[in-house]
Amino acid sequence: MTLHTDPISHSLLDNWQRNFPLVSHPFQVIASTIGITEQDVLKRLNQLKQKGAITRLGATCAPNTVAASTLAAVAAPDFEVSKVAEIINAEEGVNHSYLRENDWNIWFVATGPDRAHVTQTLNRISKRTGLRVLDLRLEQPFNIDLGFSLDGAGGVPTPCADIRSDKIIEGDRAIMQAMSQGLHLCARPFADMAGRLGVGESFVLDRIKALSDAGLFTRVGIIVRHRALGWRSNAMVVWKIPGEGINAAGAALARLPGVTLCYQRRAEPDVWPFTLYNMIHARSRSEAEAVLTRARALPELAGVEHKVLFSLQCFKQKGALIKPALEKGAAA
Repeated sequence: MTLHTDPISHSLLDNWQRNFPLVSHPFQVIASTIGITEQDVLKRLNQLKQKGAITRLGATCAPNTVAASTLAAVAAPDFEVSKVAEIINAEEGVNHSYLRENDWNIWFVATGPDRAHVTQTLNRISKRTGLRVLDLRLEQPFNIDLGFSLDGAGGVPTPCADIRSDKIIEGDRAIMQAMSQGLHLCARPFADMAGRLGVGESFVLDRIKALSDAGLFTRVGIIVRHRALGWRSNAMVVWKIPGEGINAAGAALARLPGVTLCYQRRAEPDVWPFTLYNMIHARSRSEAEAVLTRARALPELAGVEHKVLFSLQCFKQKGALIKPALEKGAAA
């Protein structure tokens, strides 16, 4: 069932997916732009979260910078999909998992503080399920924002910013983990987070600004559940394209309205030779297929072998694992 929102709540979800006010009382700033009270903003956002329209208020982190991640997949027998999904989702580092239309049918993102942690996660999943796990590591991002208009305006995605990992300082890992998990919806969310980390609010705000400027946060704002808001026909498209054509094809695909993510990943040539990936989030299958038709027409993708994997079910969706649960404190 699609969650319908009134114009004010729709505006909150649509306009604050990025560029969230990095000030002590951010909801006062938002309230003043809409013409309602801070209390009303907080009430609405809490209600939207309870109804499943919001995953969290926080940040998305640039992959493989302060932590590690990979896209993975297994080919689960139809009669074992639920069992295999349960095993995968029990892993702390798995933050997204979906059932998709393909023999390789359960797709998930494994995250962790370093590559060794991610590898251990994949090895445990393989051992416990008895299935081969595809490890499709990110090689180059073209668009990793996943924030788009809920009105279907189809604007061109924001290009990836240059990422400056050298700007990370002590304490940033804890801040990035807290922002990935999500802020509490209260009047002073950054002070609340700072108190939990044992640091000052001004330090937290300064570091979030610095991490955003360095491209380590791809966006700060409301992370919505697109499916709950009617964007149910979501497809991952994979393209088999040689290395020399990746840059031009990826740049062209990332600019195409309707394409919400685009990146290059390592192939596993014996079973999965695809190197360029994009996501299409749409409100209907026909709408998604129209975007795909425009993608196929791009000169850089003309005649390129590809597969379309529509999402059938979302099993899990949360922020990335940057610091394991057993780590405490703000120090990195």
